[in-house]
Amino acid sequence: MSDDGGEGVGGQVRRYRTARRMSQRALGAQAGVTSGFLSQLETGRANASVSTLRRLADALGVSLADLVAPGPVPSGRVVRADRRRRFSATDGMVKWFLTEPPHGHVEMYAVEIEPGGSTGPHQYRHGHAEEVILVTRGRVRVELAEEAYDLGEGDTIVFASSTPHRVANPGEDRVELVWVNSPPTPE
Repeated sequence: MSDDGGEGVGGQVRRYRTARRMSQRALGAQAGVTSGFLSQLETGRANASVSTLRRLADALGVSLADLVAPGPVPSGRVVRADRRRRFSATDGMVKWFLTEPPHGHVEMYAVEIEPGGSTGPHQYRHGHAEEVILVTRGRVRVELAEEAYDLGEGDTIVFASSTPHRVANPGEDRVELVWVNSPPTPE
């Protein structure tokens, strides 16, 4: 163990963690290590195995090379259109991540819903966040508990993720949305 003052791998872990506004406890939980170990790693009093570094990199949303190559942490994170992660949901709906984990305080998706597609057959709820939907193409129906809203291009709706909700495309054309959760919630 070398006391590098946190300027090596541990320093990079700390820089990425603080740039993502993550606590040691949150990062440790995602990577499967203790916050005490992270504290020692970040201050150069402990070393990490390659498998642990891979888990830390995954939890931080960076590559292993980002952790082992010293240097500044970029202040912005770019997600290139041709490299968006795709999440195929059920019932004719596809999401593309516009933000990469860790998200910080916001999570964004580009969503396409085929004719007759939806978020599922039933309303669902999750977490304690706000959701915003912006319709960029077509028309969509948003069900919130006992209420329903028909939205067209340019329309937005804001609601609590804890409210039972369902989004559906009752039309004959594909719908495109931008969907935001703040803060990110588990689905």
